[in-house]
Amino acid sequence: MTKQEALFKYTLRLGDNSLILGHRLSEWSSYAPILEEDLALTNIALDLIGRAQALLKYAAEIESKARTEDDLVFKRAERQFLNVLLLEQPNGDFAMTIARQIFNSAFELLLFEELSKSKDEMLASLATKCLKEVKYHWRHAYDWLQRLGDGTDESHARMQKAINDLWMFTGELFEIDEVETILINDAIVIDTRELHDKWLTKISDAIKTATLTHPAEGYMQTGGRIGIHTENLGFILAEMQYLPRAYPDAKW
Repeated sequence: MTKQEALFKYTLRLGDNSLILGHRLSEWSSYAPILEEDLALTNIALDLIGRAQALLKYAAEIESKARTEDDLVFKRAERQFLNVLLLEQPNGDFAMTIARQIFNSAFELLLFEELSKSKDEMLASLATKCLKEVKYHWRHAYDWLQRLGDGTDESHARMQKAINDLWMFTGELFEIDEVETILINDAIVIDTRELHDKWLTKISDAIKTATLTHPAEGYMQTGGRIGIHTENLGFILAEMQYLPRAYPDAKW
């Protein structure tokens, strides 16, 4: 694998993560528990989709095969998407959405802090811009974790179940392969395994403060980063890609 191929795949992974989570959060529009939260989740979704557009545009430039960011979103099959499995999981109840958010936002906060120092100027610039948004995403998820965990008996039970159910998808956030190894050697990206302990401390403290119990360590489900997904991604793509595939020559 060449450095160009590795950078393309890495940027594609980042873009796919933002795209799929942004789509998931957009599903809350008009369905959130209160109006203020409806607006908050929609704004976070817009942050993520905007980030996805920038990252996928850069990925297309790196690839140099005359594809655009729209081509990468609407003209790839399920096995060609490289997002982590955590982010394609259904919204479920509000507690499930917050558990997914707290896990991912804590990771992105650490990741983009490091990527802002990348020797790749475009990645560093995008990461610096994203950090402003991610800090808000983290605070939003943290505040809701506390309110639900230390709220009523029912909200506590639902929040605990959500943390437990999604925990098995968190290990994939810290995997590396040949893609990262090539870029690590050129100081373009960081070895995400180095972020695990900081992430775990951040998450553990948040869980404890919310009067919740840390999940037991166990089996971790992976595969998304190499294109092996749960059935959930297929349903997302069926909705997301329907119009561009049905009317490929349409101009919007």
